[in-house]
Amino acid sequence: MKPEVKTEIWLYVKVLTVTLFFSIVLQHFFFQPYTVKGESMMPTLHEGNKIIIGKLSKPDRFDLVVLKAPFGDDFLVKRVIGLPGEEVEYKDDVLYVNGKPLKEPHLNEYRNYLSAPDQLTEDFSVEDVSLSKRIPANHILVLGDNRLVSRDGRHFGVTPIDDVVGEVHVTYWPIDELKVVK
Repeated sequence: MKPEVKTEIWLYVKVLTVTLFFSIVLQHFFFQPYTVKGESMMPTLHEGNKIIIGKLSKPDRFDLVVLKAPFGDDFLVKRVIGLPGEEVEYKDDVLYVNGKPLKEPHLNEYRNYLSAPDQLTEDFSVEDVSLSKRIPANHILVLGDNRLVSRDGRHFGVTPIDDVVGEVHVTYWPIDELKVVK
């Protein structure tokens, strides 16, 4: 083999190795793709949506996060509703945090489909799903946007922050649903 060909092959091997290395580092420490499963986050996210999650941000109220499922080896996408140290309660379909009502504009589209007496979120409190009146340190309460079908914190309690893989930043597939998630 000619020396120029060996040099070119070696160059390709180095470029591929460096690219693979940075891809693995980025995916392991900073960003990761994920495919949405199920209908628990509709209409915000749909089954099969491809999303990018950032692994460096700290979850805040109403952020969408990917977390390790408390059952099995799967992952879930949910919305952060309650933060460590907070009292969270739903009464008459209204979210109360530390006794103060908060609006949930991300639910407006679903509320439009409800009949007058129906509730999107049944009455419950953190105390109903955990051993404490407040969300414990290093835990959050997560719910799905499609409250009528979502298996979420109402069923499995509060989630350790360490089980949060990352925050949803972008949906990129299908291409017509490309958007930055806020």
